[in-house]
Amino acid sequence: MPSGQSNSNSNSISATNNRQHNPPAEAVPSFPPPESESDESWVWSQIKAEARRDADSEPALASFLYATVLSHPSLPRSLSFHLANKLCSSTLLSTLLYDLFVASFSEHPTLRSAAVADLLAVMKRDPACVSFSHCLLNYKGFLAIQAHRVSHVLWSQNRKPLALALQSRIADVFAVDIHPAARIGKGILLDHATGVVIGETAVVGNNVSILHHVTLGGTGKDVGDRHPKIADGVLIGAGATILGNIKIGEGAKIGAGSLVLIDVPARTTAVGNPARLIGRNNRGEPVKNEGDVFPGETMDHTSFIQQWCDYII
Repeated sequence: MPSGQSNSNSNSISATNNRQHNPPAEAVPSFPPPESESDESWVWSQIKAEARRDADSEPALASFLYATVLSHPSLPRSLSFHLANKLCSSTLLSTLLYDLFVASFSEHPTLRSAAVADLLAVMKRDPACVSFSHCLLNYKGFLAIQAHRVSHVLWSQNRKPLALALQSRIADVFAVDIHPAARIGKGILLDHATGVVIGETAVVGNNVSILHHVTLGGTGKDVGDRHPKIADGVLIGAGATILGNIKIGEGAKIGAGSLVLIDVPARTTAVGNPARLIGRNNRGEPVKNEGDVFPGETMDHTSFIQQWCDYII
């Protein structure tokens, strides 16, 4: 056999052996998802591909990624397993919680679609989120919202003791305290999430972004409808406190550290303690945030600051 052919065959065999021992990591699909696939199907394929890639590159995580993602046939099953193991205790068993979560996601497709919308929202809005699997496994704001939606289903079914027990575990584990009766939309980002408090009669619309240490609370011991109503596309900065049965209009922006006690019109910015509208025209009227994209989606925290004050640190 000619030496050149022998070397060629040897190289071919060597390359084949290398591929067998070091299989290439599955390519991660490009973002955003193709229109031909459903969002849930595409996002789940993305998460599995990311988990395989990360397991190959970091063997120390391989068992964890297999147990939480790769061993499951669907996103709801993976999410249910992960939440059950996060929220279980010595007296609230993971098997019980897993069955509860799986049943809720199976019986209420809106829970699944909301989870997918939240995953997409985090990836689009948070530059620190490196992958869908990173959000699914590590973002406590995302996990707290998904668990809250299950507690809300329980509350709606008049299974209030179990709903409140789940709320307590969510608060203990994730430092996010959302009453089971509170209504939360989809496409929600709880960025960092620590210290978020949302009261019983609060309503949060779609595509809202809320940073850490935000309170949507009441003003005292009033009963009945007593918590804020947050419209679609609102951005609420870190440490903001919104109290009472007031309305935050569509596409409004609440500055970090603000105290809001009265309604905020749509597409306006409120900052300060107590909060006041900023960015006003010559007639003293507020200049509204214009455009089709809401601040809850752009995460633009600083528009109108120069119109508010000449001295900016």
